[in-house]
Amino acid sequence: MQPPATTHQHRSAPRRLTPDLVGRIARKVEDAGPAPGVVVHNEADYDASLDALLAAVAWHGQDIWLFAYGSLLWNPGFEVDEQMPAALHGWHRAFCIRLTRFRGTPEQPGLMMSLVPGGSCRGALYRIAGDRAMKVLRILWRREMTVKPPTSPPRWVTARAGQTPVRAIVFAADRKGRNFVGGVTNEEIASVLSKAVGHWGSGAEYLMQTVDHLERLGIRDASLWNLQRLVARNLADLQATGTQPGAGHRA
Repeated sequence: MQPPATTHQHRSAPRRLTPDLVGRIARKVEDAGPAPGVVVHNEADYDASLDALLAAVAWHGQDIWLFAYGSLLWNPGFEVDEQMPAALHGWHRAFCIRLTRFRGTPEQPGLMMSLVPGGSCRGALYRIAGDRAMKVLRILWRREMTVKPPTSPPRWVTARAGQTPVRAIVFAADRKGRNFVGGVTNEEIASVLSKAVGHWGSGAEYLMQTVDHLERLGIRDASLWNLQRLVARNLADLQATGTQPGAGHRA
């Protein structure tokens, strides 16, 4: 008599995501553009948003600090003048933004990580020299904000580098936004991240990169670690069952 499948799976389940596991759902997906009815920012919108945020602190060319907690840790897209470990109290990471583009599709929506109130979050502070700040922020605004209103608008927060308070910009979830998703269990999030792929890649890859780079900073986010273990188990099961995720999706 064979042992129950659950026993076998428990013994053989991987404990973390790897490039091999993530590669099992990798596929080419075309960018279909914004969904019908979605309004995207234009250049004037970006400039007005940035000017308003800087005006709130009477910015006159001084250095700018950014708090990085997700993809900015492993793909900032700009040169950083200084980096230091930091904590942001009163906020925590959550996969709470529904995606039908970038790392998901209308047929298989994905989930993006942002910040929501409560708890604390460890990440990194990036210093951008004042003479480069506007150029970098313009790049960042166009990367972090696509739809209008933005799903994760920028705001000023006070992070701590050790015992030193540092005013910094962070992108945090708009909980009133139409793409905000709350009250989702780790099992439900893992199911989504194990399937969703867009023209930027998969949700599983995004999670793996974030966990890996947090570890390089000496940070172990318990919730993300548990989540990546669940996604790793799901992806391992795909091979065992011969399931081909994404079959029939636009590619």
